[in-house]
Amino acid sequence: MPALNVMIKPASGLCNMRCTYCFYTDEVNHRKMGNLGIMSPETLENVIRKSLEFAEGVCTFAFQGGEPTLAGLAYFERAVELEKKYNRHSVVIQNALQTNGYLLDEEWCRFLGENHFLVGLSIDGIRCTHDSCRKDKQGEGTFAKVFSSAQMLKDHKVDFNVLTVVNKKTAPRIHRIYQQYQKWGFSFQQYIACLDALDSSAQKEAYGLEPELYGQFLIELFELWYADYQKGTQPYIRQFENYIGILMGGYPDACEQNGVCGLQNVVEADGSVYPCDFYVLDGYSIGNLNEDSFGEIYEKRAASGFVERSQNQSGQCKDCRYYSVCRGGCRRNRVEEAGGAVNCFCRSYQMFFDRCYDRLCLIAEQLSHRY
Repeated sequence: MPALNVMIKPASGLCNMRCTYCFYTDEVNHRKMGNLGIMSPETLENVIRKSLEFAEGVCTFAFQGGEPTLAGLAYFERAVELEKKYNRHSVVIQNALQTNGYLLDEEWCRFLGENHFLVGLSIDGIRCTHDSCRKDKQGEGTFAKVFSSAQMLKDHKVDFNVLTVVNKKTAPRIHRIYQQYQKWGFSFQQYIACLDALDSSAQKEAYGLEPELYGQFLIELFELWYADYQKGTQPYIRQFENYIGILMGGYPDACEQNGVCGLQNVVEADGSVYPCDFYVLDGYSIGNLNEDSFGEIYEKRAASGFVERSQNQSGQCKDCRYYSVCRGGCRRNRVEEAGGAVNCFCRSYQMFFDRCYDRLCLIAEQLSHRY
């Protein structure tokens, strides 16, 4: 078996913030059973035990939400204990935490550093862009608290990256955001295009992305990154690194850039398993780790045809000169048309590659010669 990746939602869709564009709140609101509360100790043990019984070589536990820290520090301390208890095959265990940073304090950061968690910290650029969408329950901006958490993570030598949602507020200000990230020492960056709501509505007017805006964002970000690349001072930006890796014959670590859904195992608080974080919806469950083994879950995944249905790109898409590197993007962003599916950001990617493809190829060629 390949390395096992398990995304655990210990607090289901519960959150202590009220971000305007939250895709998981949208999913929870489209399920018969919405928020499932905090994962029970019994379910946590079943998830970790069965994961480590099935895994070979490497097992990654990624804790996400909602906001996973709402489960409490003791929950994570127990998770680490269970990992040691059930790691009978001596697999390499990797832990990751995606958090809004609101609850992080010295005790949390000490634990994350001592236990080598890789942390993804959600922050939407500078104060004005962050606070416009990422608010607390009282409707107040959260930038100051999250920025303070970033400093504590640094102080405790926790490996972390910043995850920024690209929306109508952040995209036009990427030059300022990039400069500030460099100034603040945010050397590892991810940028995620804002998802439309499942029943796309007027909310898109407030924060959604038009293809031209996203395309211009990608171009401007690359220009900034490339200027620093030429000086050897560029940050790690996952999307660009993956494009270069593809051009060098590698396999991207983001399923979005592979063009086909990967073997994800998203575990909700009740132990139910789903094939993708964007499809934790009624009708997509492929088992429950309180009852099923991973072998049975993989059989149900295969029978569901979920992965195969992601190979639905149109002929026009596959004939594009950039298809080998673009690969049609994420299934969640595709729109069914006659002859197949087309990504709603197709125009964005065409704009980006028209401007930047040759330089991506040049970098890939340089690195290939070097290594």
